[in-house]
Amino acid sequence: MKHTTLVILAAGLGSRFGGNKQISHVGPHGEILMEYSIHDAIKAGFDQVVFILKEEMVEQVKTTVGDKLPANVRVDYAVQDYSSIPTWYEIPADRTKPFGTVHAVLAAKDVIRAPFATVNADDYYGREAFETMHKMLTELEDASDAAMVPYILGNTMSENGAVTRGVCKIVDGKLSFIDETSNIQYGEGRTIVSDNGVLDAGEQVSMNIWGFHNELLPAMDEYFNTFLKNIKPGEIKAECLLPIMVNEFLESGKIEVRAKASEDRWFGITYQADREDVMNELAALHEKNVYPADLYAK
Repeated sequence: MKHTTLVILAAGLGSRFGGNKQISHVGPHGEILMEYSIHDAIKAGFDQVVFILKEEMVEQVKTTVGDKLPANVRVDYAVQDYSSIPTWYEIPADRTKPFGTVHAVLAAKDVIRAPFATVNADDYYGREAFETMHKMLTELEDASDAAMVPYILGNTMSENGAVTRGVCKIVDGKLSFIDETSNIQYGEGRTIVSDNGVLDAGEQVSMNIWGFHNELLPAMDEYFNTFLKNIKPGEIKAECLLPIMVNEFLESGKIEVRAKASEDRWFGITYQADREDVMNELAALHEKNVYPADLYAK
């Protein structure tokens, strides 16, 4: 059996939500959103879960989630903080923001030993995405091979405010480019509008569910170091993001990214008002017996 790792990105600030949305209880039995991803991933065949957290979240996530996982699933914890920033880089005194999702993955580089998928802790992806990703991960051959599961834009909209999505150009099952598009929201007549104009509801978009071979980690490390070297003096909010890295790796020919879309409805917590919508969505899934009352029942 080929090992596969689920990397959960849970160290973001949640500034628009106003708190640690990653550990907000939203399920009908008090579940937090990442528990559904873990449940679906384990069912799909993932056998390691890596939590990337802020220091103050580790103990709560360990007791709430990690300690409940099956014995045959390896569990690791990594902290995304400034201690993993190279010593040659001087962190601005007034910087509070983390350094982005590439840095988050690198915070766990010592415990990732198999092809891995990244997901956001505050997003619901659905079982299909994990089944698709697990299959693609087991087929990755080396560092040049990567994967993604895009979603249909119309299945990812929020009723509570504008969002940013990576609009994907996919040709013959391969990703060729991601256009990071901001201020996507419903316009007149529920058309979907953005800073780039009107968008087709059928566009495929990235929701940060990426798959990489663990042998790519040294190249990611080098990429992050280059990012740090190029930050302009006084820039305190610059982030090193996975979609931007993927674009640059695609352009340079470093990787090739397989893409297979999920038809599932995505939902997540960006704004405080999203929380009630997510609670209703999850309650409906439990009522339909998509999920059991106890996600950890054997």
